[in-house]
Amino acid sequence: MKENALNRSNLYKKVKFVEGENFTIVENLTHLSTGQLLKLLDYLVHDVRFHQAATLSILLPSPSVVVEEKLGKLGFTLHDVTVSVKRDLSDMAPPEEPFTLRVLEEGMEESFKQVWSQSMEGSLNASSSLTMDEQFNSVEKELGPNYRHTCQMVYEGAKPIGVVMPHIEPGTTGEGRLFYFGLIPEKRGKGKSRALHRQALSVLRDEFNADYYMGSTSYRNEPMLKVFDYNGCHEVDRSNLYERKMR
Repeated sequence: MKENALNRSNLYKKVKFVEGENFTIVENLTHLSTGQLLKLLDYLVHDVRFHQAATLSILLPSPSVVVEEKLGKLGFTLHDVTVSVKRDLSDMAPPEEPFTLRVLEEGMEESFKQVWSQSMEGSLNASSSLTMDEQFNSVEKELGPNYRHTCQMVYEGAKPIGVVMPHIEPGTTGEGRLFYFGLIPEKRGKGKSRALHRQALSVLRDEFNADYYMGSTSYRNEPMLKVFDYNGCHEVDRSNLYERKMR
């Protein structure tokens, strides 16, 4: 038993866990051998630590047939294919700032969640199994006490039209990410997403001291892929996202 626990611990150290409210995502698996992947999958589904989460997800580029068969036998299904992009922020010119970004303050929680929920309506990304409250709690759990600075409401004039959620990826010093980025439905298709995304990249660089930006979206989300391209991001990876309901 001690040997198994040690082997499991050593494997866990080789990958990255993103743990939120009622979900766990396992990333950074590309360097594992097929044998290590098969062992890792067994450890994950039998580990009581992950039984508390509603969903266990695996982000895996180009799995072998053997690994795909193992995923199926363990109850994982293909949920989406994600496209990852990167952009160096050091050479980005100062952008125009057409929108006002307001950091989450005490008492704004419900209005923020309402606008965030509206921003997710009609999204081309795969739908989440989490409620809005669970997603909001996940931000706090993953990012800690500074989560309020990450939750930013977007205003055009006096009207809230979307949310951006810039942060430094936990465990890194300069990797900037957007936990979420989106506009309410009536503001889409007007070029506003490109301007807001560029403004958000500027916030990552100037306020969060990010050296580079890592973003991702569903391969189906053509509008967001065009925003990435417009703002100088280049594709670095495509990964299959597998999910398993744990309870």
